[in-house]
Amino acid sequence: MIALLTATAPQPNPELYPHVKVVISIIVGLCITALLKGFAQFVQHPRRNKVSILHLGWAASLLLGVIHFWWWEFRLSMIEQWTFAIYFFVILYAILFYFLSTLLFPSDLADYAGYEDYFLSRRWWFFGFLAATFVADVIDTSLKGSAYLHSFGIEYPIRITASIVLCVIAMITKNRRTQLTLLTLYVLYQISLIVRVYATE
Repeated sequence: MIALLTATAPQPNPELYPHVKVVISIIVGLCITALLKGFAQFVQHPRRNKVSILHLGWAASLLLGVIHFWWWEFRLSMIEQWTFAIYFFVILYAILFYFLSTLLFPSDLADYAGYEDYFLSRRWWFFGFLAATFVADVIDTSLKGSAYLHSFGIEYPIRITASIVLCVIAMITKNRRTQLTLLTLYVLYQISLIVRVYATE
């Protein structure tokens, strides 16, 4: 996959990264807007739809994930030779987060008992897209160079594998206790990762 993305003619133009960054920032901005607008609905209309800790937890985790994504994508500046394939991949990676953001807050809940009912009914889509972000992360990290990839050590492949397995389990089960356990484990590790690895960068 990496060879395919870098196979076309190299373009070592230093202005390409800022150009790509603008497009990514627009998509990230749309993600944050969608999530914050969704959160604001609970303040504006607290009794309109039944609030769910499960739904809110994943929404909060996704907001943190989007902010985290924008931070670590600064490392795209390490890519010296940009191609259209790399540019296209990075944009698709960001779009995955946009789909997740809009999926969490539908425009209408008339057919559902509340946000939890809606979330569980769309869990295959949500966790499918979430799993796709982890696959994309491997490619994205590899594009930034082998030194950067190996700097995360053995924890990185374990984290990616465990996260995908978590998504598969969450796609399969509707059990609320299991879903809440998976959410708790994911959020705790997410916070731990940011504090340990990215807090000083």
